Amino acid sequence: MEEKEGQSIPALWRNRTYVVFWFGQAVSSIGGNISQIAFPWLVLSLTHSPAAAGIVGMMRTLPNLLYLIAGALVDRWNRKAVMIWCDLGRLLNLLMLLGMLFSGLISIWLLALSALLEGILLVFFSIAHVSSLPALVQKTQLGAAQAQEEVTESITGLVGPSLAGVLYAASHLLPFLFDAISYLVSLFTLFQVKLPARAPQKRQHLLLEIMEGMVWMWKEPVLRTMNLCSVLAALVLPGEVLILMVLAKSYHVPDVWVGLIFAADGLGAIAGALIAPLLRLPVGWSVILVRWCFVLFWPLSLLGGSGWMLGLVNGLIGLVDPLEDVPYFSYRMRVIPDELRGRVISACRIFTSLTNPLGQLLTGLLLERLGATSTVLLGWLILILVASLFTLSPHMRRARL
Repeated sequence: MEEKEGQSIPALWRNRTYVVFWFGQAVSSIGGNISQIAFPWLVLSLTHSPAAAGIVGMMRTLPNLLYLIAGALVDRWNRKAVMIWCDLGRLLNLLMLLGMLFSGLISIWLLALSALLEGILLVFFSIAHVSSLPALVQKTQLGAAQAQEEVTESITGLVGPSLAGVLYAASHLLPFLFDAISYLVSLFTLFQVKLPARAPQKRQHLLLEIMEGMVWMWKEPVLRTMNLCSVLAALVLPGEVLILMVLAKSYHVPDVWVGLIFAADGLGAIAGALIAPLLRLPVGWSVILVRWCFVLFWPLSLLGGSGWMLGLVNGLIGLVDPLEDVPYFSYRMRVIPDELRGRVISACRIFTSLTNPLGQLLTGLLLERLGATSTVLLGWLILILVASLFTLSPHMRRARL
């Protein structure tokens, strides 16, 4: 059942199991993108405090510290069952949030708790989702499937925020109601998917399995370099949403148009995902190029004083992001053995998990204490350092698929 590389993309759409799986996750991703914009928006509307929004953002990303344990557990468990239970949990969490909003019994701490629960379930779901993809397609189709994931993520990143602006302007409840419906669609499709049974593996103590994934990742020089440098970048990039929201409010951008600012990221990412397979740059140089583009685009949000400039900056960042993600994620999928995939991917994610929550919190505090200009410029200095470290790394310069 070998496929030629050029036939990979058409063959994906003849794979019914993959198509059903893809459709459910695409709908769910639209809902997730809506909530991702609506949640900090809601906190800012209720509290008028960037620091409060930063605290909720920190709670949302704090569970990323569970990635190592979650990866080892997902490698032991039925991946389909993990995704189903996580979707059920996230659906119930959203229904409780809707109930609190409808009744008016809402507070910053209840929002933080809801964000924490969502983050925990997302960690387990995302590992099971990423680890399941190679089981749904042939090995020669894996690159095409990864590119398709990027295109889908880009399209949903365009549609979701656009809908978020319209829905939020109509009612604070509607974005979260749409997300709840998207989980129902995801659950329905997951029940239709049949994942091939995995070959039984000899199991060790959980801590030994966690260390096995970490040791394997650390010995792979490209993954090691990528993860170490990304620790610094995670102090800055996750705070972009909150920075743009605060700037949009200071520029008096209407709620409906704020959604379009974030939709620009998806529009740029669609173009980037389509361009990425055509560039054929080595993996390492793709990363280096994108990181210097981040340096170039990041401070532009301070120019112009309008929603249009914020949308342009977000669109440019969205454009270059897939130019790194497509080759790097394909590289990672190819080099990691199947029986270690969940643990190694978790080991990769634990690095940014250490600084992502801190970055969210610091972004909120800096925005409240120093203002947007100082916050953006401090982040810019960190991005310059990250791009320089990638450029100086011989492992990144030599990395090839």
